[in-house]
Amino acid sequence: MKELSFRRKAYDRTLKVLMYLCTIVTCALLVFLIGYIFYRGAESLTWKLLSTQSSYVNNSIGILPNILNTLYIILIAMVVVLPLGVGAAIYLTEYATNKKLVAAIEFATEILTGIPSIIFGLVGMLVFIQMMGLKQGILAGGLTLVVMILPTIVRTTQESLKTVPQSYREGALGLGAGKWHMIRTVVLPNAVDGIITGCILSVGRIVGESAALLFTAGFGLVLNGFVQSLQSSSATLTVALYVYANERGETAVAFAIATILLLLTFFINLAANIAGKKLKKAKD
Repeated sequence: MKELSFRRKAYDRTLKVLMYLCTIVTCALLVFLIGYIFYRGAESLTWKLLSTQSSYVNNSIGILPNILNTLYIILIAMVVVLPLGVGAAIYLTEYATNKKLVAAIEFATEILTGIPSIIFGLVGMLVFIQMMGLKQGILAGGLTLVVMILPTIVRTTQESLKTVPQSYREGALGLGAGKWHMIRTVVLPNAVDGIITGCILSVGRIVGESAALLFTAGFGLVLNGFVQSLQSSSATLTVALYVYANERGETAVAFAIATILLLLTFFINLAANIAGKKLKKAKD
């Protein structure tokens, strides 16, 4: 009996040591990765790099067009995908009565979540550019990203709606609220955390995406306005990083772009968390 107890304690301690070791290694790798990128990129971050565009005449490099293109494509993709994704999740969770159809759609969204992004790029080029006649630009790239991140929005919103207790729905309906009024005033406010999480994941994937945009948004490094960029080749930050690192051999500029991507992701996540907290306070 004592021997069994000793073995069990030794087993628990071993697992605890392994768990702490894995945690330390993971955190160390994360700190090293972020620190190394900032170390290599900070020295190349200048106001000229951030506020100008590249010029072959002056042999200068600027990434202002790429920063704006990234913000444009986030705006296009999220404006389109949020109503579609949240609306589809509400219908599947609250209105749909055909369980087999719901299960088939959920299975399809899970499959789509795991498809490599370059396949979405090929499909986006075939559908939006060749079949629909759009030119390479922010619009084609944004619509391609909509198709790519729609399953993520749908699944995260669905899971959030399912966590809302059924008693909340029954109580609202018992007080005389209509179906849509109950969803809008009771269900959605209580599921806002999960919806915000889905938005953060989606924006993070948009910011870090390059393969799908190589075929649809293009490689353009020229500064365009929002309307012009919709139908003209416009490289985002990730595409520009690929161009400068792989084709031009500008490693310092590539690390500077990587630093900006990390900062952009951080501020987007921070803004989303602040918005989520304010929405939760407004609900309370």
